[in-house]
Amino acid sequence: MIIDTHCHLDFEQFNSDRDEVIRRARAAGVFYMINIGSSLEGSAKSVELASEHDNIFATVGIHPHHAEEIDAGSFSETETLAKKERVVAIGEIGLDYFKSPSSPASQKELFVRFITLSRELGLPLIIHNRNAHRDTCDILNRECQLPVRGVVHCFSGDRKELDEVLSLGLFVSFTCNLTFKNAKGLREVAKFVPKERLLLETDAPFLAPQAYRGKRNEPAYVTQLRDTFAELLNLPKGEIEDITTANARNLFGINI
Repeated sequence: MIIDTHCHLDFEQFNSDRDEVIRRARAAGVFYMINIGSSLEGSAKSVELASEHDNIFATVGIHPHHAEEIDAGSFSETETLAKKERVVAIGEIGLDYFKSPSSPASQKELFVRFITLSRELGLPLIIHNRNAHRDTCDILNRECQLPVRGVVHCFSGDRKELDEVLSLGLFVSFTCNLTFKNAKGLREVAKFVPKERLLLETDAPFLAPQAYRGKRNEPAYVTQLRDTFAELLNLPKGEIEDITTANARNLFGINI
């Protein structure tokens, strides 16, 4: 059994065949998926999907690109959504300094507000960090009690950044970009993640694995990432499944 810990089935790319995508995931052995809220509308859709499918869990959050769109009223709406059943985390939230329409100051402010909300609700964090490693770690160090309960999703940093993330107590998640031909350096870094901190994700519809490069990604393809880790760590595929499923259950408090 595999859990795709980060996908966006609420996105419009799945509007024509969402139910079929969910069926294909189960057929591939991806029995559970965590659908990630990345906007107010997306968080609401994520909660709705989780209420309709017993193999989907939801998260509630606002991507840093949308930081300047959030006012007191809309943040209050996210707070309400975060208290719904089958919501297992706050995210995706964090910082993104790569061509973002939102200023670093507004991103930091929203990040801190969501960290506070996660603490109040006892929910882990799903952290987005692009070109903002130093500020991300500084905020987590300042605002959270160590060890930080959460995961850095779609990790793409170097060994030094990995060590700092691990020192905070965070889990680390990789997407199918780990399978890319040009990802040799990232695969070398991935070998140093302790097995008890490793999670698998697709970030679907983005970052389809090498075999489907340029096409829409979907949860069923997380099996390709499992296979890559089995090769990297010289472990049976079933053991990778067992390890990462146990880690997801541990972090997100999922009873399955």
